[in-house]
Amino acid sequence: MNTGKLILGIIPARGGSRRVPKKNIKLLGKKPLIAYTIEAAEKSELLTDSIVSTDSKEITDIVKRFGTKTIERPKVLATDWAKTIDVILDILRKEDCDIAVCLQPTSPFRTAEDIDNAIDLFLKGKCESVVSVCEAGNNQAWLLKVKGRYLTPVFNNKYFEGRKNFPKMYIPNGAIYVASKKTLEHYKSFYTNKIIPYVMPQERSLDIDNSNDFAYAEASLKH
Repeated sequence: MNTGKLILGIIPARGGSRRVPKKNIKLLGKKPLIAYTIEAAEKSELLTDSIVSTDSKEITDIVKRFGTKTIERPKVLATDWAKTIDVILDILRKEDCDIAVCLQPTSPFRTAEDIDNAIDLFLKGKCESVVSVCEAGNNQAWLLKVKGRYLTPVFNNKYFEGRKNFPKMYIPNGAIYVASKKTLEHYKSFYTNKIIPYVMPQERSLDIDNSNDFAYAEASLKH
């Protein structure tokens, strides 16, 4: 689908991982974790192109099998402390595009339809960015903090007698981030002053961070 814009899907995938060794290429089902994101990007009707940023030859070799382009990530951006936004900005200095869509490979259940819906929201909405989210759940009503030696409620300085009275709250699920190149260069973040949320269901919002998340993803695939 021609939008008149160059829309680049960026998949940041470094070789290292603190919690799960070689997480991005660890097999989930019968294919590497990163493959789920590559396939979703390839099926998108609104992405003009997609590219994987990596410091790993193993990841590069796997990505090439899917026909997706790769770009070498500088070593300074491949550490545990490197920020994803700096990886995005590095790519934007080297690749031509109007709109950048960050697709983290740790979100295997995000679909091509999700990607296109988020981009469509961005194109039609009066916003500076779109960030995918999911509901945080009603348990947020019972969030407590320690003040001195004692527990105290986080919200409104009172305890909620009924969770039904608590407003819906959302958290980023890590699956999709959309913004123009100009916006990213200005804010150096997808978190801008005018963000439209793309709400995704819990079953497609898993962000794999540790071995328990991997086990949950395996179980989800089987069922």
